[in-house]
Amino acid sequence: MAQDLEFIYVGDPMCSWCWGFAPVLERMTEVYDIPIRVVVGGLRPGSDGQELDDRFALTLAHHWEQVEHASSQPFDRAFLERRDGWVYDTETPAIAVAAMRELSPDDTLRFHTRLQRAFYAEGVDITDRSAYPPLLDDFDIDAGKFADLLASDEMRTRAWQDFAEARSYGATGFPTLLVRDGEEYGIVTRGYLPADRLLPALSDWLLTKYTDTGEALFCEPGTVC
Repeated sequence: MAQDLEFIYVGDPMCSWCWGFAPVLERMTEVYDIPIRVVVGGLRPGSDGQELDDRFALTLAHHWEQVEHASSQPFDRAFLERRDGWVYDTETPAIAVAAMRELSPDDTLRFHTRLQRAFYAEGVDITDRSAYPPLLDDFDIDAGKFADLLASDEMRTRAWQDFAEARSYGATGFPTLLVRDGEEYGIVTRGYLPADRLLPALSDWLLTKYTDTGEALFCEPGTVC
């Protein structure tokens, strides 16, 4: 891998277009020997949360339909029928991502995707801390430690630090994908792009920039990066 090169993914577990982008990120991990660092953007955290009423549900349903059409990602729309005062507050999932990063950094992106699948495809309320134990089944971490971190002020602060970092990149919408090369930053995409559009352009750029370095930026077929 080229020295000090990484992708920075700014997303949110409760961002529908980020759920649509999840297969693109998975494909990137298969193609490139370049780490992807997750920064949680903060879609509607805390006081920015919004109660799910009829009007908001229609707005969400429209977005979900667009994402499903563009990405073929599945959606469980039954969640949109909820009318019990539930608030679309993205703070707890963001804290959960920060907690996973603390316990198992290499699993952060996979956990982010697991939260998306739970919310969008399985109808799991990931704003509820009690929903998390089953979501940890595929991760080799201490569930008790995770629960403690999820409830901690430290991880809440970490999550809000992520929100600030996202703003520092100019990431006002999600998903946003950047590449960092040392002290230099570049935008790969602001918003959703399918893999068949994003990866060829990205690969051409990487080959042009690093073809003479002798570094292995692409995974060999049949290997695991």
